Amino acid sequence: MTRREQVFWGWGEPGAGPALPEHAHGLLRAELGVSGAVVSRPVALADVRLAPSALSAGVRERLAAIAPLRDDDAIRVLRCRGKSYLDLLAQRAGDCLAAPDAVVAPTDAAAVAALLRLCARERIAVVPFGGGTSVVGGLELGRRDAYAGVVSLDLGALDRVLGVDARSLTAVLEPGLRLLEADAALRAHGLALGHAPQSFEWASVGGCVATRSAGQASTGHGRIDERVLGVSLAAPAAELALGDVEASAAGPDLRQLVAGSEGALGVLTRVALRVVPAPAATRYEGWSLPGFAAGVEALRRLACERLLPDVARLSDEQETRVSLALAGTGRLGRAVLGGRCLLVLGWEGGSALALARRRAPVAARLLRAGARPLGAAPGRAWQRSRFAAPYLRDDLLDRGVLVETVETAASWSALAPVYGAARAALAGTLHGCHVSHVYATGASLYFTVLARQEPEPAAQWRALKARVTDAILAAGGTLTHHHAIGRDHARWLGAELGEGGVALLRSLKRELDPAAIMNPGALLAA
Repeated sequence: MTRREQVFWGWGEPGAGPALPEHAHGLLRAELGVSGAVVSRPVALADVRLAPSALSAGVRERLAAIAPLRDDDAIRVLRCRGKSYLDLLAQRAGDCLAAPDAVVAPTDAAAVAALLRLCARERIAVVPFGGGTSVVGGLELGRRDAYAGVVSLDLGALDRVLGVDARSLTAVLEPGLRLLEADAALRAHGLALGHAPQSFEWASVGGCVATRSAGQASTGHGRIDERVLGVSLAAPAAELALGDVEASAAGPDLRQLVAGSEGALGVLTRVALRVVPAPAATRYEGWSLPGFAAGVEALRRLACERLLPDVARLSDEQETRVSLALAGTGRLGRAVLGGRCLLVLGWEGGSALALARRRAPVAARLLRAGARPLGAAPGRAWQRSRFAAPYLRDDLLDRGVLVETVETAASWSALAPVYGAARAALAGTLHGCHVSHVYATGASLYFTVLARQEPEPAAQWRALKARVTDAILAAGGTLTHHHAIGRDHARWLGAELGEGGVALLRSLKRELDPAAIMNPGALLAA
């Protein structure tokens, strides 16, 4: 397991990523009533609370005979949780009593299948691990009393490009390949992955498929589940090999039962994806609009006319104001502050001339909607900082700030009611929202929430999360748009799928995982 490792208590590698700018401390004082000074630090690895491994010597030996195994403190702590606010609160405090008993790293699909069969016989829970970027409790096993042990199944060694068909614009990849590495490998063939969520530097191909991820350019390129052509899945009781075809009428599309399954059914061992030509040119730019409602309506009209760019990110008034304050208010700040909203648009692929032709009708319609062009500077700024927010979160946690996100999607008709309901539920916090994924029939809403931490910060967030989730669902929004279910959303799954839908998923799990060892509690509440 030589892959780059993140710090156990936050995002990224030690010392990597941007830090909170000095002028942001004034904003924290004014908006949240916190001093901006560091009030807490993560514990050292030596001070982490970690239970002894529960695996017997015999089971450990049989696991190690199938795949490389580690059970030292460092690797167990690194594989303990994902990267949600609740995850980081626990990790920073050194509470790693939920850590797996060992980490196994199979090197091929056959080893994955053998490990799952052995774990099913021995009643060992298995938590698949890709990039570790889950923000919905997708990696922490809660109750352990039903199992003889817990292993983290690290897919980092399954990181090969198995095939590229440039003529068909397809690629076959192993699940542990990180998105950054997959994109680099495809560039050698004149292709690009075309999928870049905010977790792009760390997320894995398999993790994105297993959570039905949406990239920042999904308005143009589509979500990852729309681009899945085929998958192979190893489960304790069966193996599936599906695809690799663009379309088929051979019964229900089983690929879409695997996409979004979050390791609760089995482990992806192979993924065939539609990819895109490497862009010869890109263009990102900014616009300001009179208000959020006007911006949403402008995007809706562009969607109806099929004129959407590949990237469309509309911030509401509050997010625009706070983002510019954190960045420092220069000429751009003076241009867009005063109640207007920032819209970042991006076109990727083709020649510069082709992008200009795609842009022209969009610009004409935005001008008619009261938008003002801001030039390329806001687009370049967004492009530079598009993966920065998780790093800044670590600094905010040091300063006693609650920082988390809530995301959903709704039809155009329901978007305003959902937006209003979520904002009302988030009253008392500093929150902003943006639209970042636009469809013919609706769009996503992504809220960033800041507040002063209370003495019991985990309970503070759980209460706020429950309130805003209930409000979103009651107003007609989805439970999640691209963060998946994990354990944090599992109790609400029936509200979206209905009792019959949840029963169908449980039936599928019983068929593939009769011993119920696969990521227990994730997707389907225990």
